Amino acid sequence: MRAGRMLAVAAGVAGLALALHAFQDPFREYPAWEYNNFPIPPDWNVPGEWTFARLMYPSSHIQIDWQFKPFFDWREGNTNWTIDYPRSDRHLAAAIRRLTRIDAKSVEQPINLDADDDVFNYPWLYAVEVGHWELTDSQAAKFREFLARGGFFMCDDFHGTDEWNVFVRSMEKVLPDRPIVDIDNGDAIFHSVYDLDDRYQVPGFQYVYSHSVCEKCPTNPVYRSGGGDIPRWRGIYDGEGRLMVAICHDMDLGDSWENADDIRYPQRFSALGIRLGVNYLVYSMSH
Repeated sequence: MRAGRMLAVAAGVAGLALALHAFQDPFREYPAWEYNNFPIPPDWNVPGEWTFARLMYPSSHIQIDWQFKPFFDWREGNTNWTIDYPRSDRHLAAAIRRLTRIDAKSVEQPINLDADDDVFNYPWLYAVEVGHWELTDSQAAKFREFLARGGFFMCDDFHGTDEWNVFVRSMEKVLPDRPIVDIDNGDAIFHSVYDLDDRYQVPGFQYVYSHSVCEKCPTNPVYRSGGGDIPRWRGIYDGEGRLMVAICHDMDLGDSWENADDIRYPQRFSALGIRLGVNYLVYSMSH
């Protein structure tokens, strides 16, 4: 009975994915902050059950570090939302294909909340460097609707107290009545595929040069700043107990996906980062 139910659920998910694909915006690529020479996979136009949806957003006008591009047009790329893009997205999609039975599309989809309603065609939305975002009121309202409809949001790669405060300022616009809490080790998101009770801080590629797991802390010889030495797995739950926002603070899972094939970056960080990505995605599609 359980196997039959699982097959029925899988068939339903596949059917829903195909239906959603018919309404999704065409694939598009934007100039990225770090590089613009990552090859497009040969099967880029083949639909899948899941697509890595990456949130586009305006950059904050508050300067807290060197990553400050308030006068660049975020709608044209080359700002904070493009960090690790598109290599990180495509590497995670490849991992999803190999480690689960989810048929992941090989390329990502950037989501502009102002442009149209394409965000509602994706169950899982990701944003990087949210310590540098600045959502408008209209973007926050659509974001809130996405979550209320059952969408799941994962954010990652922001560090220290200053970036946390910038993140919260916009997140409170989205969900002003829902608290941010620590996710308990027993939560299903840490056990949807892999049992991840024993987690550790996952640093960005800066670790290769600084040898510091903590990106923004006094002990880092490259990025000295306040806070950032303790990784935080936090989230926001809806009224029914569903985790709808997963907040990865003081870690850089995006870099662990992006650099999974770089021998300079320690394998143990990518091993945990990819497992977390798999768990979060499977949770988002089953809760």
